[in-house]
Amino acid sequence: MRVGYLGPPGTFAEEALIALVGDLDDHDAVPLPGVVDTFEAVRSGEVPNALVPIENSIEGSVTQTLDQLAFVQPTLFLQAEVVHRIRHHLIVRRGVRVADVRQVISHPQATAQCQGFLRRELPGVPLAASHSTAEAVRLVSATEEPWAAIGTLRAAELYEAEVVADDIADVSDNRTRFVMLGREEAPAEGPGRFRTSIVCMLDRDRPGALLAILQEFAMRAVNLSRLESRPAKTGLGRYVFFIDIEGSAQRDLPVSAAITAIEQQGVADVLMLGAYAVMDPSA
Repeated sequence: MRVGYLGPPGTFAEEALIALVGDLDDHDAVPLPGVVDTFEAVRSGEVPNALVPIENSIEGSVTQTLDQLAFVQPTLFLQAEVVHRIRHHLIVRRGVRVADVRQVISHPQATAQCQGFLRRELPGVPLAASHSTAEAVRLVSATEEPWAAIGTLRAAELYEAEVVADDIADVSDNRTRFVMLGREEAPAEGPGRFRTSIVCMLDRDRPGALLAILQEFAMRAVNLSRLESRPAKTGLGRYVFFIDIEGSAQRDLPVSAAITAIEQQGVADVLMLGAYAVMDPSA
């Protein structure tokens, strides 16, 4: 199985991919440099599927992922979801002690999420930005300077570095939703939880339009796990709405009936992003 993911090797996306598909020795895993590159790799056929982040419990939605799903053709579908616990670690070249560290390198989101630890344990040590946590670990492992990185256990293993402080994030329950992209909808088969994702694009600004959409779910006792607006890119004050629905539109009648009713109302165009299984090994 050939599958892409938001790279480079050693990122949280790679860890999440392992949680979803198992040992990568059994797969041709292709690291891709950015979210847009990952979408384009699937659209072009370079890879049949790819894993990207869509939402973080601290930072919120990954807007590049949402915009690619809603506004770029051809539409790609969500085929599976895995929730991955984000664990930040302080990583150094072997032989370097915490007291020796003179610079900390990582992705800005990672350093922002570890501010308490950095102020307490490494006060005054300058911070430097990298494109990813994995890239930070690679840089630290290759230099003779007494630098440290904030990164993953996977990156420490890949680049033969040493973890000198575990779980250094300020918020312990930090999780990211990753979704598997594909060019076709996946069949909603098997046991477990399923989720359906849609985008509602209002045909015009009218009073009560969003309420009319939400009432179709409420009347059928369908639970929504997420509702978020994004600019429609057609003018100030115009939005599209991303809606995550508990259940499968392929096999749960209340879910499919609610979506059909919204389409029949004529207040919004509905873009189906897929019904897919949800895996949460971090629960």
